[in-house]
Amino acid sequence: MESLDRGLIAVKEKSHFYISWRVLGTDADNLAFNVYRKSGNNKAILVNDKPISGATNLIDEKANPGEENSWFVKTVLSGVEKEAKGSFTIAANSPDKNYLSIPIKAKQGYTPNDASTADLDGDGRYELIVHMTGIGKDNSFTGLTDPPVFQAYTLDGTFLWEINLGKNIREGAHYTQFMVYDLDGDGIAELVCKTADGTTDSANNVVGDASKDWRDLNKNSPTFGKILQGPEYLTVFDGKTGKIVNTVPYIPERGDIGKWGGKGGNGKNDRTGNRVDRFTACIAYLDGVHPSVVMCRGYYGRIVMAAWDFKNKQLSSKWVFDTKDGNNPFSGMGNHGLSVADVDNDGKDEIVFGSMVVDNDGKGLYTTGFRHGDALHVSDLDPEIPGQEVFGVHEIEEGTKGPGVALFSATNGKVLYTAMDDQDIGRGVADNIDPTRVGAQMWWSGSRGLYDIKGNKIGEAPKSINFLIYWDGDASREILNSNYIDKYGKGRLFTADGARSNNGTKSTPALSADILGDWREELILRSEDNSELRIYSTTIPTTIRQYTLMHDSQYRLAIAWQNVGYNQPPHTSFYMGTGMKPAPKPNIKLVP
Repeated sequence: MESLDRGLIAVKEKSHFYISWRVLGTDADNLAFNVYRKSGNNKAILVNDKPISGATNLIDEKANPGEENSWFVKTVLSGVEKEAKGSFTIAANSPDKNYLSIPIKAKQGYTPNDASTADLDGDGRYELIVHMTGIGKDNSFTGLTDPPVFQAYTLDGTFLWEINLGKNIREGAHYTQFMVYDLDGDGIAELVCKTADGTTDSANNVVGDASKDWRDLNKNSPTFGKILQGPEYLTVFDGKTGKIVNTVPYIPERGDIGKWGGKGGNGKNDRTGNRVDRFTACIAYLDGVHPSVVMCRGYYGRIVMAAWDFKNKQLSSKWVFDTKDGNNPFSGMGNHGLSVADVDNDGKDEIVFGSMVVDNDGKGLYTTGFRHGDALHVSDLDPEIPGQEVFGVHEIEEGTKGPGVALFSATNGKVLYTAMDDQDIGRGVADNIDPTRVGAQMWWSGSRGLYDIKGNKIGEAPKSINFLIYWDGDASREILNSNYIDKYGKGRLFTADGARSNNGTKSTPALSADILGDWREELILRSEDNSELRIYSTTIPTTIRQYTLMHDSQYRLAIAWQNVGYNQPPHTSFYMGTGMKPAPKPNIKLVP
């Protein structure tokens, strides 16, 4: 996994500076820290009175805001102090912003949308990759779209590169799923996504034939604006340069577009490209050691997953899972998103795809038969039961039957709780949001109740059913919606004035992830005028010492798939919340 620096961050407030930095998953339990501040041309001084062995945050009340201040951290082990990578500087008289600003390179007609993060240059710091969107269309609608575009930035706001997928890739939430991850272990992440004739990298290198236009340009056609002809590719781009590294034919090819349906609601076939062009993707440690990229096509009926390894700058097919037709029990069991987890505790990842799970070897592990849905949460939601659980909501429509809400064992699909029988439930969330209770709570659209993980109603549900974030000082999670954060039972904690969320009523952030400071998560939103991305980090002190969530592989992989389909919040592989035990030490090797 990624070899990160200390991610030290300083937030300027009216009377003090809030300082926070990360613990690594490989750190010794007795590792302590010293924090130093350098003001102007003066010699650096120690901020803390004694080495900090607990939570990695402090309030610096003695820094002079009229000088340029910089902070850095040193590790202390058995009394020996060593330099640690990661520092932060705030210039004298800088505005009292509560966010980091990433100015966006303007592109006519485009706005910043979903983002991902990875170390693109091997320096131990994260960079941001932003999906810039113009006119987009859902698969169920006709019409021309703008080409999808990716831009990369450092956290200090430096523009790195731009990739244009071209007119033969349609823009929309269900089309372009981009994975950013260090696939070959050289310390520098790659970007991988579906491409087509005319895709252009940062150096103007082109995939396929740039002269081809495979769009249906007949305005009277039922597939006007869609791309249902022409070659399809999978391309790896170098994260440092944005240049093409390797391109291979996409698996699976679209084939007969009228044979991507299946049984049940929304499973019928169509010839308009609605079902054939439903894509998802993820990264998974399928062998328990090396990350593989998994590109998925279809979820209403036929479902195909194609796993790829990337070694020596080449993609190679690992396995292909294919339900083939509506008679397959896995047909139509997919989701508008997915999750990755080691559900059977064999050290290798499985793909949790709505109502079904595919094993690390590409074979179906089990299916519950609950069909597809829009929201999915996978973690140790019930600490009283061994293993992880899967909570999801399901679209029950067009005469189908079944629960609209279900909780089941991630290990074997054993059903633990169901609700809302024969009802189409669009949204739902599960996590520990009540700091007075142990275990996750569940809530969903169509019900005003909040339920414990056993299914008992315990109160009124939050008004938001969208996203989650670790923000305040306790181990339970807060509710993220649009540009604000609420604490269950207490109300508003934070509002990002002048910023806005993405994706309409889903109100999701560009990204929310633990990319700076201690284990709490950063909130990344676009400004209201779309001129910048804003990175917000909590300034609420905590007494909890926890290694960075990015060194829990399940959480880290969730950050990779967060931008897929209908964005969902990430979860850890262990129970995190009120009454949690110390997080298990991750069995990871840091590269390079």
